[in-house]
Amino acid sequence: MKRREDLTTPRQNRRLGVHYDPDAFGQFSESIARYLGTARYLVYQSVFCIGWVLWNSFGPKALRFDEWQFIGLTLLLSLQAAYAAPLILLAQNRQEQRDRLQTETDRKVAERTQFDTEFLAREIASVRLSLGDVPTTDDLEDHFEKLTAAVERMSTRLDELEARIQKDGPRDIIPD
Repeated sequence: MKRREDLTTPRQNRRLGVHYDPDAFGQFSESIARYLGTARYLVYQSVFCIGWVLWNSFGPKALRFDEWQFIGLTLLLSLQAAYAAPLILLAQNRQEQRDRLQTETDRKVAERTQFDTEFLAREIASVRLSLGDVPTTDDLEDHFEKLTAAVERMSTRLDELEARIQKDGPRDIIPD
């Protein structure tokens, strides 16, 4: 027995020389399983079995090939079931793997969406906080009215001062 130097990788299983593409075989098994699960297949199989029974019960004696207990029909149906069951299980396993991958993808998308939603919520909260310091239209209108009143008072006061200067001359103008 030869000793292996590299133990980091597992040994390959020795096969008997049968090589096949698992994906192609899986697709084949899914197509068979899909067909076996149709009403058309059930009708065809029922017509075949009824025809078999009728031919071997009422057909010409010399041409009957499966007499009374229909052992040949039983053998055919058993053979069909023996192949159909593993093919259906293989198709179900492949569907389960696809569902698992889809669930994982959905989980990642949901997680990413949750992170994006949380980020946007934080951004909206920061915008709200920033907008808390921004004056509203009512605040601006109040300040504008106060400024307008102050400008009007200053304008009135300047008009009074000009009138006084014109009347008394530019002497010491001390406001009263």
